[in-house]
Amino acid sequence: MKKFKQAAAFIMAASMVVASLAGCGDKSAETSAETTAETAGESGSTSAAGGVFKIGGIGPTTGGAAVYGQAVKNAMELAAEEINAAGGINGAQVEIQFEDDEHDPEKAVNAYNSLKDWGMQMLVGTVTSGPCTAVVEKTFEDNMFHLTPSGSAVESIQHENAFRVCFSDPNQGVASAQYIGEHALASKVAVIYDSSDVYSSGIYEKFATEAKNQSFEIVAAEAFTADNKTDFSVQLQKAKDGGAELVFLPIYYTEASLILQQAKTMGFAPKFFGCDGLDGILAVEGFDTALAEGVMLLTPFAADAEDEMTKKFVGTFTEKYGDIPNQFAADAYDAMYTVKAAVEKAGLTPDMSVSDLCEGMKTAMTEVTVEGLTGTITWTADGEPSKDPKAVVITDGAYKAM
Repeated sequence: MKKFKQAAAFIMAASMVVASLAGCGDKSAETSAETTAETAGESGSTSAAGGVFKIGGIGPTTGGAAVYGQAVKNAMELAAEEINAAGGINGAQVEIQFEDDEHDPEKAVNAYNSLKDWGMQMLVGTVTSGPCTAVVEKTFEDNMFHLTPSGSAVESIQHENAFRVCFSDPNQGVASAQYIGEHALASKVAVIYDSSDVYSSGIYEKFATEAKNQSFEIVAAEAFTADNKTDFSVQLQKAKDGGAELVFLPIYYTEASLILQQAKTMGFAPKFFGCDGLDGILAVEGFDTALAEGVMLLTPFAADAEDEMTKKFVGTFTEKYGDIPNQFAADAYDAMYTVKAAVEKAGLTPDMSVSDLCEGMKTAMTEVTVEGLTGTITWTADGEPSKDPKAVVITDGAYKAM
């Protein structure tokens, strides 16, 4: 087990930058397993003089969290295409296979086994925390290098073979409480969270602890579970009765969209503040995006930032997939280039065993610095990234700087 510690670099920076736009993914992709073999040249072959690195991906491309998984799949595909066109990794090409886990831990383990049969040497996944926490036990048993772009639960990288690109749940909870307090967004705050989900409950616990150090009071903390996540009238009424000026939503976008709709119906209009799980709410089918006006969230990626790297990525991604990339796409894109940097740092080759590759990657990950879409990133041996966060607000159906 790793020793967990909060990344000091996550404390909110004084200046916030422009935010990411929601929604992405090739919505025509319906199959549970997607294979991408991109290469330089015109032959269409993934072979190269240095062999082929086989990198697997796992995440939901169908179901309620499909916005996340499809974004990750597409960004992995795009990065692999670019890497191969530029000569590969240490002379070797990259081959990607992506499996759908439907945001289900058992299906994620099945997907992992399928990828092993395919010949996977490293894993970029899974996308969501519950499935990632299940799969990390398997990658640890196999001593396979495991880099999740967006699995934020502490348990998702609890072994020494596992790292992540996104911020952890505790860090998101702490930073959210600090941001609300330091910017005096409210004096009375309510929380609605999913007690059956490790992502949601993990953020809430740290938020509640840090709130004691801030200038606001938590007047209601109301939970729901996976078995009861369509009617939030009781939770909203308790928040309203408590005089909440702001409701903190450390939950996923599907449930958040229902909460916003139901709050409007009952005439309750507080501020709403969330974390990265809310990224995707503007793409919910049938959702009136006007209801999300003024919703705030923390995010590591700004799709309309003016730096050349972001503009190139957003332009290429949008042209290729017809959607503007969200933060999950950015995390996955950074994950692929992180693999490249660490492999090159360690001098690894595709003919090495899975275990030997993992040993080399574990050391190299603590030695590389990646200038990514989501910031300048370094890693500690416990797998946690160090980078600065960003905060955004939804304005006129798009994410804008806070």
